Amino acid sequence: MPILVVVSIIVTAFFTAFLSGMFGMAGGLILMGVLTAFLPLGQAMVTHGILQITANGWRAYLLRRHIRWEIAGLFLVGTMVAVGLLFFIPVHPNKASVYLTLGFLPLLVWVPRAWVHLDARRPFHAVLCGFLSAGFSVAAGISSTLMDIFFVRTTLTRHEIVATKAIGQIIGHGVKVGYWSWAILQVMGGAALPPLWIFVLALPLSFGGTWAGKQVLGRMTDKGFVHIVRVLITLIGLFYIFRGVGLLMA
Repeated sequence: MPILVVVSIIVTAFFTAFLSGMFGMAGGLILMGVLTAFLPLGQAMVTHGILQITANGWRAYLLRRHIRWEIAGLFLVGTMVAVGLLFFIPVHPNKASVYLTLGFLPLLVWVPRAWVHLDARRPFHAVLCGFLSAGFSVAAGISSTLMDIFFVRTTLTRHEIVATKAIGQIIGHGVKVGYWSWAILQVMGGAALPPLWIFVLALPLSFGGTWAGKQVLGRMTDKGFVHIVRVLITLIGLFYIFRGVGLLMA
């Protein structure tokens, strides 16, 4: 693997962990785009999942006092339903569909509240969030922006949002890693899995980025947090839409 690719993945792991440490999202979106640009789709999915599980696990630990475990438990219920369906409905996306999904999902945060009012504090909505997040993790590699529509209009504090979403993302990325690892082994064998050295180099930086993001989170206000989240993921989403359309037209 070219040294430029290695450096790009490692630097991105730190930067995206820093963003996620602040906002509980955005980092995974960017990381998925970088990995799919440099790696085969299956390897990108597994690599992204392991890095995100690590970053979210560390973030959840740092914010453990703010986790809403009753919501996280309902996420797990929805995830189990999604896992059951994956046994019967195989998922085979390509890079163009992944980019387009990465692009359109963030725009959901602008859907008027009168049209769709989803709130992770409501039991059925939390189960639905877990179900959809697991499905989109497998199909597009990310779930954080989908989860945002269940959190952006809640009365939870910014710390509760970031901490609880971290648990939900650990669950969703765990499903993704399991699904795509199995798919790679079935088709190409163990040699096609991501090389171990990528994680040896990237994981420490992911920890550092997560810690640094948490320091910035503590200086923000709840109102400013929600506004920045909306603007940031919209810009990222528009970039991926153009990228996906470009691949379709190529």
